[in-house]
Amino acid sequence: MNKIVKDPYLWIFLIFAFYPILPYIGNFTSLGTELLLWFIFTLGFNLCLGYTGLPSFGHGAFYGVGSYGAALAFLHIFDKSGFAIPLLVAALTGGIFAGVLGYVIRNKKGVYFALLTVVFTQVLFGICWRWDAVTGGESGLMGIERTTFLGINMNDPIVFYYFVFLVFVLCAIVIRIIADSSFGMSLKAIRQNPVRAQYLGYNTGNYKFVVYLISGIFAGLAGGLYCFLTQSAFADILDWTKSGDVVIATLLGGGTVSFYGPIVGSVIFLLMKELISAFWDHWALLYGLSFVIIILAFPTGLLGMFKHK
Repeated sequence: MNKIVKDPYLWIFLIFAFYPILPYIGNFTSLGTELLLWFIFTLGFNLCLGYTGLPSFGHGAFYGVGSYGAALAFLHIFDKSGFAIPLLVAALTGGIFAGVLGYVIRNKKGVYFALLTVVFTQVLFGICWRWDAVTGGESGLMGIERTTFLGINMNDPIVFYYFVFLVFVLCAIVIRIIADSSFGMSLKAIRQNPVRAQYLGYNTGNYKFVVYLISGIFAGLAGGLYCFLTQSAFADILDWTKSGDVVIATLLGGGTVSFYGPIVGSVIFLLMKELISAFWDHWALLYGLSFVIIILAFPTGLLGMFKHK
């Protein structure tokens, strides 16, 4: 019982279950919704970075293609019939693109791995930016609607928030199961010493491919949720800066030493982005300075100050 009470997951779930009624901040429903989908995005990404040690700077691509996948499925394939199937398409789209890239770079290491992910992201960004007939080019895709789901009106921001909350809870539980499984332990072994892991019989390339695929599925799902949150899809979310944001948020929170680091980092990043930017246009300068100071003082991130898990 004490273990359950002390589990940070329980408190995270409780806080966000009551987020809409929290003083002041509860008025920003869209911010709370974006926080939840970013939790999905960063927790899935941390399976690559924190657990496997893969320096991926391309996850913005899977987030972006997931958003486009949901938009195109909603507008053209399923004739605006709902958003449950488009979200499934978003997750599959993110997983397919991640699988393709993961298979190609599964045996690459270090800076070569990182650079190839950046190049892949920018190629997709260029395609989405220029392919007017499919992606809408610079104008993007509009007209996405949050229709009813199981008879419930998802156009209500509060209702949609709780839908995303339920998706987050399910995803968070699944990601935690993966992280605590023998597969997750194998990923940690590969991160700590990939050569020794190979000598022990692990096919490290296959493990990297599978974790990249799984991470891409969660990124695509988060992108699909973002599509319905903003009711649009634009190419700018595929830019390399989006990939940089998820890396910074994960490192800032302490994702390399704690499972919950990505959640902490996402909260800091989005609060600075949404709240401080309302008062100061150069919010990114303050965020960048805080990141540099924290990483220099505490290389393992904020949660690294308190625990190593």
